[in-house]
Amino acid sequence: MMKTIVLLIGLLTANFASAQFDVEERGDDFIAENNKNILKIEIKEPLFQVAVKNCNDFNTADFEGGVSAYKEILKKNMYVYLNTDFYVLNGDFTFTLTIDQTGKVTDIEGAPQVDNSRIFFDDMKYLVRRIRKNWIPAMCNGKPVTSQIKIKMNLLSIAADV
Repeated sequence: MMKTIVLLIGLLTANFASAQFDVEERGDDFIAENNKNILKIEIKEPLFQVAVKNCNDFNTADFEGGVSAYKEILKKNMYVYLNTDFYVLNGDFTFTLTIDQTGKVTDIEGAPQVDNSRIFFDDMKYLVRRIRKNWIPAMCNGKPVTSQIKIKMNLLSIAADV
């Protein structure tokens, strides 16, 4: 009897341990389930930089750790913080981030406007502000300047009855 109980406890422990799933291990094609919705996120590279007018020597803004690091952090935050109970996301979206002279994101604008997009865009503003690392500001003629970064992504939501 004691061997059976120990065996059952061992099997349960092994089952729970193998059921753990680290968010960092998922690939780019990962589809996350969030309550009743399944969401697939594809953030396109490169991120586009809007050049500053009247600048002879312009260097683009960069993220600490590189653009691919920003893309991964953004994607993780999207899986965690997007509340897809209020909207269904399908299609291409573009977000414009304004990076000030100190490297902080000061404004985030999303397009296009679709049903319930205001809620989605508010969620995106929240999750972008949760990224604690700063950008390295763009430089114009050796001086830091405010610039804009355009992030294009494709989202696919599938609503499912649970």
